[in-house]
Amino acid sequence: MTLMLKKAELSGDLAAEVEARSVTNLSSCVQCKKCSAGCPLSGYSDLMPHELVRLVQFGQSAEVLQSRMIWQCTSCQTCSTRCPQQVDICSMNDGLRRMSRERAVANDASTLPAFNDSFLASVCKHGRVYEVGLMASYKLRTLRLFEDMGKLPLMLKKQKLRLIPSTVAGRNERRRLWKRAQLLRGKRP
Repeated sequence: MTLMLKKAELSGDLAAEVEARSVTNLSSCVQCKKCSAGCPLSGYSDLMPHELVRLVQFGQSAEVLQSRMIWQCTSCQTCSTRCPQQVDICSMNDGLRRMSRERAVANDASTLPAFNDSFLASVCKHGRVYEVGLMASYKLRTLRLFEDMGKLPLMLKKQKLRLIPSTVAGRNERRRLWKRAQLLRGKRP
């Protein structure tokens, strides 16, 4: 794949914003590609980690914020660990996800934003992930209602799913912390 930069859009504004949000120095990336060589997703996503950094450096916001890679990244830290310049790509991806959501330009082909929302709502409500509730919420958000239904009987038989959620104490404190985090990110709770 050849990475194409749009000359008319070259700007350092995106890099400055991402650096501020992620507290990582993207300008220190020397494009050695060690991050991409170790990334378990680089062969499956639309961009490799080093390409994502380069696009951010050159201000290609449309390509970056609509990329599947920012949502597919599992934050395994392989890229950050391998980087000789200590560029924290996982932190960069977290910032890019927030920016993508704020600007309402998340990749339409990706259901990962819906999964992310369902996951966070489950943790906020129960203090941990309630898998049945998570999957129900995710399926309703994506309208993929019957996809994977064949796996349900076996998961229930092997007791991999609890039908009744277990909840961690401190629900009110969790909600207070959740609202505080939302306010700090500039979102309404």
